[in-house]
Amino acid sequence: MRMRRILAAVTATAALAGLGLTGAATAVAAAPNTAVTGASPTRGECEDGGGTVNLATGYCDGGTRGGEKID
Repeated sequence: MRMRRILAAVTATAALAGLGLTGAATAVAAAPNTAVTGASPTRGECEDGGGTVNLATGYCDGGTRGGEKID
């Protein structure tokens, strides 16, 4: 009986560890690509990132490129 409990505990631990690794791999795979290129975004890149181009200031408002000056 004790051996069954130990085996069940080891199996449960392995299953939880595997689940944790799978969840971590999924989170890493789902992370958006937010690499900074160093170049100013174009109008299309601003809009593709969810922002709007403010023509009065020449900057991208909102989105992933928010606050960056538009080329």
